[in-house]
Amino acid sequence: MLTEQEITNLDDATRVRVLSEALPYIQKFAGRTVVIKYGGAAMKDSSLKDKVIRDIVFLACVGLRPVVVHGGGPEINSWLDKLGIEPQFKDGLRVTDAPTMDVVEMVLVGRVNKELVSLINQAGGQAVGLCGKDGNLFEARPEGKEGIGFVGEVSQVNIGLLESLVNNKYIPVVSSVAADKNGQAYNINADTVAGELAAALGAEKLLLLTDTAGILENYKDPSTLIPKLDIQQARHLISTGVVAGGMIPKVQCCVRSLAQGVKATHIIDGRVPHALLLEILSDAGIGSMLVSSEFIRS
Repeated sequence: MLTEQEITNLDDATRVRVLSEALPYIQKFAGRTVVIKYGGAAMKDSSLKDKVIRDIVFLACVGLRPVVVHGGGPEINSWLDKLGIEPQFKDGLRVTDAPTMDVVEMVLVGRVNKELVSLINQAGGQAVGLCGKDGNLFEARPEGKEGIGFVGEVSQVNIGLLESLVNNKYIPVVSSVAADKNGQAYNINADTVAGELAAALGAEKLLLLTDTAGILENYKDPSTLIPKLDIQQARHLISTGVVAGGMIPKVQCCVRSLAQGVKATHIIDGRVPHALLLEILSDAGIGSMLVSSEFIRS
């Protein structure tokens, strides 16, 4: 894999060759929808953020149909602190009372979403910012655990608006806030939203940008990366504790998406520059690829 400096030092002929070698992948995936869950270090580091934005625009320019779903936990915490509200978590979920829900909606929908839209537009793309409330894109229901407040799950997806946008070459940028049937706003895990949208759209790929190399047999050792696995293997890794902590909801999200028809899901390291292009447009790829059993040997 080329480093950033090596890429910078490429001569024109080499740059053209590298682009030419990506042609089979561009041809394979042109016209296909890819859902990208954007978060972690790739959202906080300005240099990485610039590369992710350029990758998204590049994918759109060569004919893929990217849909971006984002979180924004660190910025939510920052604003809660400014407003004197103590962040609380229970079983890995943000406890979201009414004042916290107001901040979550303000930050995700009003700040993070519009910043990403602006950056994509500045890079030459055509982005449109949405949340679940827009066109009833997705509706919420309570997650169900006691004492966590307005934390929700996706109860229904209505993809007409998304399909209209991607058909007209727009890049939807979706924040993970939605309302229930009574209009109450809910905070929903962004991985979950990405997975449900990927399934509803019949996406070719779901890609989750994380702060790890992928699924590891030993979480302390990046050399134990598991590059490819199927649904049964993924469930076994959860039941045996190999997949634990914050990786569990990501793997479960991938499994649900695959079971609903998504062709392939990928948990990739967003700390690697141009991780999206490396995964989609190269033989080697990066991170862990999860597929349905019938596709494991393809």
